[in-house]
Amino acid sequence: MTAERRARRRVAAAVLVISMVLGGFVVRLVDIQVVRAEQLSDESEARRSIPSPLYGARGDIVDASGVVLADSVYRYDIAVSPRFVEDYRLADPETGEKTQHTVAEALASIAELIGADPLELRAGIDAELALDPADDHSYLARRVTTETFQAIRALRVPWVYFERQPSRTYPNGQVAGNLVGFLGTDGPQTGLEFRLNDCLEATHGSSTYERGADGVKLPGTTVVQQEAVDGGTLRLTIDADVQWFAQQTIAEQAMAIGADWATAWVVRVDDGHVIAAADWPTVDPNDVNGTAPENLGSRSFSEPFEPGSIFKAMTFAGLLDAGVTTPSEQLVVPGRLPTIANYSITDAWAHDDLRLTSTGVLMRSSNVGTSILSSRLSAQQRHDYLSAFGIGEQTAVDFLGESNGRLRSAESIDGHGTLTQMFGQGVTATSAQIASAYQALANGGVRQPLTLVTGCEHADGTVTHTPPTEGVRAVSEAAADTTVAMLESVATDSAIASLVSIPGYRVAAKTGTAEVAENGRYTDERIISVAGLAPADDPQFVVVVTYGRPDTMKTSATAAPTFRSIMTQVLKTFRVEPSTQPAPRLPITW
Repeated sequence: MTAERRARRRVAAAVLVISMVLGGFVVRLVDIQVVRAEQLSDESEARRSIPSPLYGARGDIVDASGVVLADSVYRYDIAVSPRFVEDYRLADPETGEKTQHTVAEALASIAELIGADPLELRAGIDAELALDPADDHSYLARRVTTETFQAIRALRVPWVYFERQPSRTYPNGQVAGNLVGFLGTDGPQTGLEFRLNDCLEATHGSSTYERGADGVKLPGTTVVQQEAVDGGTLRLTIDADVQWFAQQTIAEQAMAIGADWATAWVVRVDDGHVIAAADWPTVDPNDVNGTAPENLGSRSFSEPFEPGSIFKAMTFAGLLDAGVTTPSEQLVVPGRLPTIANYSITDAWAHDDLRLTSTGVLMRSSNVGTSILSSRLSAQQRHDYLSAFGIGEQTAVDFLGESNGRLRSAESIDGHGTLTQMFGQGVTATSAQIASAYQALANGGVRQPLTLVTGCEHADGTVTHTPPTEGVRAVSEAAADTTVAMLESVATDSAIASLVSIPGYRVAAKTGTAEVAENGRYTDERIISVAGLAPADDPQFVVVVTYGRPDTMKTSATAAPTFRSIMTQVLKTFRVEPSTQPAPRLPITW
C-alpha cells in the first residue's frame, strides 16, 4: 500500500469520526432544542422561577366620621429554604470585606429577635430535610411585626426570605366589638366581619421571582401575574365616642346592681341611623379568648325579651290613631280587670278605683287602664298596630343572628293574651326593635329602616351595600306627636321625673319593669328599661337602656340615671339646641 493511499484512508477515517461526532451533537441538539425543548424549559424555569402570592389587604371598618374600628396591618412570615441552609460569607457594604458566618450564629440572632430557641429552629429545619432533602420551604416564625421583620432582614442571611401578609387589628378594642365581630384562623367568625365579608374580603394576586443556584432571590426578577385587590371600606353609622360612652355607662351600672346583661341604644330620629348599639358584657376582638362564648355576638339583635311597660307607648299611639281615646279622656281604673276564665289583669301596685285620664294611665303605667282602652280595638287591630312598629320582624339592619322576636297572631292568641301583649307581656322584642319603634314615634309616626351600615366604599370609587331609605308609616303624625306629648308627663310629673329630666330640654320617656318567665311561670327576676327621646318638641335622638336580671334595685328607676347620662352626652356631642317652649303638662287625674 502506497503512502498516498494510506493517507487517503486516514483522512476518510478522520472525516467519518468527525461526521459521527457532529451527527451525535446534531441529534443531541435536536433532542434538546426540539424534541424535549418544552419539557427542559419548564424544568429549568421551575428551578429558577418561584411562585409567590400577593396578598391584598382586608378592607377597613370605620365609624361615621372615619374612626377606624377594624383595619389591616402587614405582618411577615419568616421562612427558609432548608436545602440551602449552610454557612455563608457576607461582604461589608462599605469596605467590601467578607466575613464568615455559621448557621448556628444566624439562627441564634433570629431566635433572639422572635423569642425562640435556636436549637428548636435548627431541629425544625433538620426535620424538614429528613422528610424531603430537596425541601424549599419551612417557617421559622409567623406573623411577626414590621419592626421584627426589618431587624431580621438587616441580618442579610441569604437562605432566609419573607412573606408579607395582612393581619387584622382592632385599634379601639371593645368599642363596637359586638357589632364589628372578629376574624379567626379560619376567617371571619361573627358580626359585620362575617355578615359583610363580601365587601371586606381582598382578592389575592400572584407573582414569581427568580433565584440563583444558592437559593437566594435575584433582585429585580419579580414578575406580577395578577395584581392583588384590597377589600372595600365598610362605613358604619356608629359614632365611636358615643358608643364608648354608652358601653362604659351601662357596664358601670350593670356591675353595681348585679345585672346579668345590659344594652343601650342611640338612634337618630330623621333617618334611623344607629349612633350607638352597646352590649354588656361584650367582646374585645383583639382578645376573643377572654370573652365567654355567649357574649361574642350582639345580644341587642339576637336575644329578645318581654319588654314590659315600654310597649305602652306604641299601644297608646295605636289607640290615638284609631280614634278610640284622647289624652284627656277621663277613666275610672279598678284594681283588677277580669279577662277569661279565672284570669285577670292587675297593676304593679294594689289600689282601689283610680280617676285617671288616658295620659295618667300611660304616665302611671297602669296595666288595667291600658287593657280597658285596648279592649276598644279588635284583636286584629291590636296585632296590626304592634306589627306596624316593627314588632315580630327583623330590623332592616339584618344583623348576623338577628331574631324576629315573637308577636302572636290574632288567630292564635286568647282573650287574655291579646290584652297583655299591649303592655309588653307575652310578647318579646329585641333592643333593636324597641329602638326602631321609638324612632317611629319620634319621627311623626314614620318608621325609617334602622341603619347600621351606610355602604361599602371601593377603591374605584363605587359604593355598594347601600341601605334602604324608604320609611313605613306606623301611625298618623297627629297620633305620634300626641303620644310624645303624653310621654313628657313621665319627665315632668312622675315619681322618677328628676331621674330622667335634662335641664334645658324637653324629654319624653317611658319606663318598663318586666317579669321574667321561666318554665311557663313568671318569677321574681326582672328586666328593667327606660326608652325615650329628646328634645320632645323637636325630636332628634332616641335612647333605650335595658338591664337584664339585676340582683338588687329591680325597678325601672334604676335604669333612669343611665338613660339621662347617655341622652345628655348625645345632646352635647351633636350640639342639639335646647327646647324653647315648656312641656304641655297634660292632665293626669280628674
